[in-house]
Amino acid sequence: MTKSRLVIAAVLALLASVVILQNTGTVETRFLFLTISLPQAVLLLTTLLIGFALGVIVTMIYGKQRKRNPRKSSS
Repeated sequence: MTKSRLVIAAVLALLASVVILQNTGTVETRFLFLTISLPQAVLLLTTLLIGFALGVIVTMIYGKQRKRNPRKSSS
């Protein structure tokens, strides 16, 4: 199971790299009151990293809650 997860992660990383490298044009991004011009690849990479970090944080929080309150089996 660990090997298959590693292969899936490698394929996803490769796909993300291809998408990011193909989008090198400059874009203008507005966030609240800021307007920033940056390469689209940087924006995509930043979004990917923020999403990954949020996923890890939510998983850690959810995992701690499950350890405190394990589900009772109905058998």
